[in-house]
Amino acid sequence: MAKKLAVLFGIVFVLVGILGFIPNPLVGSAGLFQTDVLHNIVHLLIGVVLLIVAMSAPEKSSLWLKVFGVIYLLLAVLGFILIPSGGMLLGLVLMNTADHWLHVVLGVVLLIAGVVSSKPAMAVSSGMPM
Repeated sequence: MAKKLAVLFGIVFVLVGILGFIPNPLVGSAGLFQTDVLHNIVHLLIGVVLLIVAMSAPEKSSLWLKVFGVIYLLLAVLGFILIPSGGMLLGLVLMNTADHWLHVVLGVVLLIAGVVSSKPAMAVSSGMPM
């Protein structure tokens, strides 16, 4: 399950990263979620990391989902504290308030995905004695 979730999130992050380079009202310098070139590259890199982990070391997928969940929660906290109305976070990437809230949601969802997918699957009993 962790591998599937890492692939799913990896694809989404890659698509969002690409979308950030195409003028649109959702993601970009003038979009609902403000991004710049570096921000878009970060999305691409996160997506690629998740895809590589899912394909080459699927047993590590839940760990990486948790790692990115924590990172996104930290980004949200930093965003709300340092640039509550938006601007350049640490002088590196463009963000706005919508990004901060999205980072909260992403952080929670990625953490939950990592925790839930790291639990061993429950064995299904056939009800037949062995």
